[in-house]
Amino acid sequence: MPKRLTEQEVAAYRRDGILFPIRVFPEAEMASYRGQLAELEAHDGGTLSRRTNQKPHLLVPWLADLVRHPAVLDAVEDVLGPDILCWGSGFFSKRPGDGTFVSWHQDATYWGLSESDVLTAWIAFSPSTPANGCMRVIPRTHESDQLPHADTFAADNLLSRGQEIAVKVDESAAVDVVLAPGEMSLHHVKIVHGSERNDSDGPRIGYAVRYIPTRIRQLSGIRDSASLVRGTDRFDNFDHEPVPQAAFHPDAVAYHAAMIERQVAILYAGAEQQPTYAKAAGM
Repeated sequence: MPKRLTEQEVAAYRRDGILFPIRVFPEAEMASYRGQLAELEAHDGGTLSRRTNQKPHLLVPWLADLVRHPAVLDAVEDVLGPDILCWGSGFFSKRPGDGTFVSWHQDATYWGLSESDVLTAWIAFSPSTPANGCMRVIPRTHESDQLPHADTFAADNLLSRGQEIAVKVDESAAVDVVLAPGEMSLHHVKIVHGSERNDSDGPRIGYAVRYIPTRIRQLSGIRDSASLVRGTDRFDNFDHEPVPQAAFHPDAVAYHAAMIERQVAILYAGAEQQPTYAKAAGM
């Protein structure tokens, strides 16, 4: 029997490649998370840097706890099974009128993972609506083959390489993933999705956590890392990531820097440009 989702909800996810809304936290609790996020942004000078925003759960304990929270993992387990790794996480934040967007894409394009049995839990820290640029998906596209993508490296694109699908997308089939604070969606690694600019007077903030079953491998030839968040790992395909002892503890910062070097090598393999945050770190 499922732990968090109904059998009908699990079937809907497998059919459509998307499931929402799933209530995981009360809105009052999300206000506390928003306050902690504001402190994290203040540490980076007011805006979360791309460097900090790559697996920030390795830098601060409250995010390490969040990616392991039973309210999230019970739903993830209903889809992926009991042995789960957190492969990545990061905030997708749009300030009012900042012009940022996410082009139509599939997550699997540059991740180098051996299977497509991979999902993202997108946790809403703020309301996510059409007015402020909520995620939009094309249901059932996860059943298709991997589509060709082109890199744009557009400065206002929130994706790592500004990647976008290089064929026409039928936007008439798009569904708006509307979420209230404390709700989340689950989406499949191959579903076609993106989001528009924030034209509202408030922020749109979501925390995307990438989960994989432990049997999955990294195909790039680079030894990858992930956090074991539930169950056991009988495969040893990833180095297990430590939980930070304190926010920006020197050991955590050093480990995070080493992780970035690996992740950049995987995500930017064959790219014409390298990320500025990697260059700033001397990589």
